[in-house]
Amino acid sequence: MNSSAANEIDDALARAGDGAAATPIAVRDLVKRYGQVTAVAGLTFTIAAGSVTALLGGNGAGKTTTIAMLLGLLTPTSGEVRVLGADMTRERSRVAHRINFESPYMDMPMRLTVRQNLSVYARLYGVRNVAERIGTLADEMQISPLLDRQNGKLSAGQKTRVSLAKALLNAPELLLLDEPTASLDPDTADWVRSHLKDYAAARGASILLASHNMAEVERLADRVLIMKTGRIVEDAPPPALLRKYRKKTLEAVFLQIVRGNDAHGTQQRHV
Repeated sequence: MNSSAANEIDDALARAGDGAAATPIAVRDLVKRYGQVTAVAGLTFTIAAGSVTALLGGNGAGKTTTIAMLLGLLTPTSGEVRVLGADMTRERSRVAHRINFESPYMDMPMRLTVRQNLSVYARLYGVRNVAERIGTLADEMQISPLLDRQNGKLSAGQKTRVSLAKALLNAPELLLLDEPTASLDPDTADWVRSHLKDYAAARGASILLASHNMAEVERLADRVLIMKTGRIVEDAPPPALLRKYRKKTLEAVFLQIVRGNDAHGTQQRHV
């Protein structure tokens, strides 16, 4: 890391407090080990306010572990992680109401209706005018007909839309998304991507997106971080990666990297 990047990290980590100037995400030397296994091996990066950043990597690259530490759900083995100025190992409660997370792989209680589930989460996030907020989001996310159905009786695609509505309940300044359009048909997935892009632009919100849908990443992301064996091996805007690897699609770039080839297609050796 060059001195300019190091200074940027230092400045971001120095911004304590929960004011508007705080960097959305600032991570330095972040490590997570499970016994002899190193899941995350010294990540250092920042996320700019109002940006959409994609966090990519093959299975086991360390993405989920990284997101869990960003959310304050896992304690790092070492290193620093600040979200909106708060040290997430000690001050998570200071900013929890300003962030949100969505993953279609995490179900809400099955016996509760969609309305009941959203009401519970709205109160957890301190949302005012809960019924009004749920009604507005239900219209926006096109889930109004589902509000009084039990979550367990929804299709996978319907659950994904409800989960996205949950993630937007508190109008978060920072939104972390894990495969946000999984199980959606192409038309609905396209609509969701447009909605997320519009939301980030209108609110000045920042989004960190983990996805295996490379077309989705190319459409949404201003910047791509690619992880491999717990490390960031690429950090650039999508067009720059396409030029560097001389590929037409981000999927081709991703496959070249995860298969162990450098930008020239040469097999990388690990010693």
